[in-house]
Amino acid sequence: MAIFDLDGTLADSLTDLAQSVNKGLAKAGLKEEPIQNYNHYVGNGRDVLIKKAMGSFAEDEKLRSVVRDTFDKEYYLHCNDNTAPYEGCSQLLKKLENKGIMTAVLSNKPDEFVTKILQKIYPEHKFVEAWGQKPQFKRKPDGEALLAMLKKHNILKNDCIYIGDSDVDVFTAKNAGVKMAGVGWGFRGKEELINAGAQFVAETAEELYRYICGYYE
Repeated sequence: MAIFDLDGTLADSLTDLAQSVNKGLAKAGLKEEPIQNYNHYVGNGRDVLIKKAMGSFAEDEKLRSVVRDTFDKEYYLHCNDNTAPYEGCSQLLKKLENKGIMTAVLSNKPDEFVTKILQKIYPEHKFVEAWGQKPQFKRKPDGEALLAMLKKHNILKNDCIYIGDSDVDVFTAKNAGVKMAGVGWGFRGKEELINAGAQFVAETAEELYRYICGYYE
């Protein structure tokens, strides 16, 4: 089974995330952040994203509630305005399907947004599972949710590869005891992945496909 992170791995979603948080910041009377800053804010779930964007105001619970509630409303309406698949990923998923390799998604994004985004950017593809952050599991980099997904489908750790674009994804794979592949096209870049311990970082979807197939052959 090939399990993918979502934001920065399969979905180029930074603009929609940033604009939705910025609307929350504005409503709370705080300074909006440049979109490029959000490259370093995403990856650890909604609450961490909002706290990083709020900076020194992050511990103000009342302001944080305003930003979070506004984000939830705005992102629900606008999560697919600019979000798009990365180049070659639609073909990658199709080729994995043809190869008989199951695919799934495990993200720290709130669960209610994951399926909505996947249905828009990959309407032709069927993932066996697509999970965001669920209350019954600890968020990544804890390996709990990933292991629960494997258990549900009777998949051994040795038969799984986890794919992501950040150090969070490297640590998630390590904590779950599964193989990991990084992608250099995402939000964080190759250097962060290598420094976190990634043994392989793909620069293109075709490179990733060959690596996954080599792992299963």
